[in-house]
Amino acid sequence: MPKFSNSSKRKLATCDYRLQDIFNEVVKTWDCTIVCGYRGEYEQNQSYQTGKSMLKFPKSKHNSNPSIAVDVTPYYKGVGIDWSDIIGFAYFAGYVKRVADEMGINLRWGGDWDGDKRNKDQSFNDLPHFEIKE
Repeated sequence: MPKFSNSSKRKLATCDYRLQDIFNEVVKTWDCTIVCGYRGEYEQNQSYQTGKSMLKFPKSKHNSNPSIAVDVTPYYKGVGIDWSDIIGFAYFAGYVKRVADEMGINLRWGGDWDGDKRNKDQSFNDLPHFEIKE
């Protein structure tokens, strides 16, 4: 059974309990890595400057404490994170969304911001990004 590394556990602990519940359930079946939970001002503005985020501090959902956003990637044995596997990210996101739905948690994925189940109608893809939609 997959499990989180200590680094992933620390990052997930900075997130809203609902995100913790979702990903603690997901990791039982699908190995994954928590890339980022809470982001402070410096980290958020660096993400903006490097094009990894469209928002400056404090506008991102990563900037609330606890964070209501988390960046998570699938983790493949012998490979690690495959940033180029767009289909793998989509497949993973579908599984995550199903787990969230079963828990009654409304979750938005950065590969489908408007929730229409289409990816081609977006100008910015953030495939590791999941956020609580309130």
